[in-house]
Amino acid sequence: MDLLNTLVEKGSRRETPTREEALAVLATSDDDVLDVVAAAGKVRRAWFGRRVKLNYLVNLKSGLCPEDCSYCSQRLGSKAEILKYTWLKPDEAAAAATAGVAGGAKRVCLVASGRGPTDRDVDRVSQTIAAIKEQNQDVEICACLGLLSDGQATRLRDAGADAYNHNLNTSEATYGDITTTHTYADRVSTVQQAQAAGMSACSGLIAGMGETDEDLVDVVFSLRELDPDSVPVNFLIPIEGTPLAGEWALTPQRCLRILAMVRFVCPDVEVRLAGGREIHLRTLQPLALHLANSIFLGDYLTTEGQAGKEDLAMIADAGFEVEGTDTTTLPAHRVDALAAAGCGSHGAEGGGCGPCGDATPAETAPAAETPAADAPVAVVAGEGHADLVAVRRRGVGTDLPPNA
Repeated sequence: MDLLNTLVEKGSRRETPTREEALAVLATSDDDVLDVVAAAGKVRRAWFGRRVKLNYLVNLKSGLCPEDCSYCSQRLGSKAEILKYTWLKPDEAAAAATAGVAGGAKRVCLVASGRGPTDRDVDRVSQTIAAIKEQNQDVEICACLGLLSDGQATRLRDAGADAYNHNLNTSEATYGDITTTHTYADRVSTVQQAQAAGMSACSGLIAGMGETDEDLVDVVFSLRELDPDSVPVNFLIPIEGTPLAGEWALTPQRCLRILAMVRFVCPDVEVRLAGGREIHLRTLQPLALHLANSIFLGDYLTTEGQAGKEDLAMIADAGFEVEGTDTTTLPAHRVDALAAAGCGSHGAEGGGCGPCGDATPAETAPAAETPAADAPVAVVAGEGHADLVAVRRRGVGTDLPPNA
């Protein structure tokens, strides 16, 4: 396909595709999906080799959120039967983080429900960051606490947070259909505050909420303009008790096309395969590793994920390797940009920071010449079923060991 050859060439030059080219990727047929994966895989390998970064979620405060995000089981008025608990103590969060690190996680994502943190909450999270880094000095910490107020990003950076996550989720035009208690502009502002404070920005999307191809391209192009270092791609988990519980429009092939489009538009960014991969990609998950260079290990905030040992086996079987803490995730030009922006941890005693790595970054592996893996056993396409969603009943906040 001329389209795919053009996109591979543009990706190798960090050149943005046109909107028409991005839409054309989403419009390709299921018969062409392996060609799309192979082409986007060349771009992925050009910037990230065959490395897969592992991330681990710790839900610091679960449920009872005053916001009305339609996709979220922790939302105002949610009838989802999820775990609800207030702030974990620093030692509890550190124990959960250690389980993830033991499973191979390089980054720990500290998440709390709510509109945004109070100053007291920032103090709590700062103590938690200190407790985690005392036990795991090399681990990256990404905070995800909602909308930030003036000065809070700097305080989190000074406490040792390497990154801050706040997703755009969907296009600006349709954002009001998903959430009414805050705006799309609020989200953009929070990501920009994190960047201004010198943290690595993490911002992505949720696919499968009834959006059009145009909406998907809009949000990914907005992310390209915002220029986060990490872009998580979530596939809606339709949890019973939320307004979007009936949204089951995704197929494994569509998920792969979405990931490929994101990779073409954001070629040198850490594209993370995030929530919903198990229930929507199913047996095609290994193919997604040719597109994304980062995944979450184990469980999500309120739902169970694939067992950590199965993730590790999948990575090895697909011919990829887990990225170690001694390896730089980002390409050299992004490392330099973070350092120039005043990354809070960069240059600290011991050298480097989580997202940046050492001051002299490791060379990125060259693009492989081999195509993507052969097609797996065919999966019968069709509507999913709510019984595919397993609400989390283990791990942090419970008496059961975490899934890592």
